[in-house]
Amino acid sequence: MEFKFNHFNFNVLDLNKSMKFYEEALGLKEVKRKEAGDGSFILVYMGDGVTDFTLELTWLRDRVESYDLGDEEFHLAVTVDDYQESFMKHEKMGCIEYVNESMGIYFITDPDGYWIEIVPKR
Repeated sequence: MEFKFNHFNFNVLDLNKSMKFYEEALGLKEVKRKEAGDGSFILVYMGDGVTDFTLELTWLRDRVESYDLGDEEFHLAVTVDDYQESFMKHEKMGCIEYVNESMGIYFITDPDGYWIEIVPKR
């Protein structure tokens, strides 16, 4: 028996805003979409074009209040081949939340407050 990662989910309030953020910040593109027949939800899977792993963005029509992210101890991590260029891009976007210089990583936040760890490719 073999298990492989498939996707990770973030629930979002503004699907278009979130999709634009992930495309601009991380270069992710929509690879699959599922819409409820009654319009109650839309699932959009964003991929990097290299791996099969996707980020599932879930939009719920009736959800208007922000999601409770707790202490934000959970996060998604991505590697980047040019850490300095990535840092400058995210700094310009104004989405850097926390920098850990001693570990050589930083975190950005998406429009809903989810944290994404940026790790240099080693």
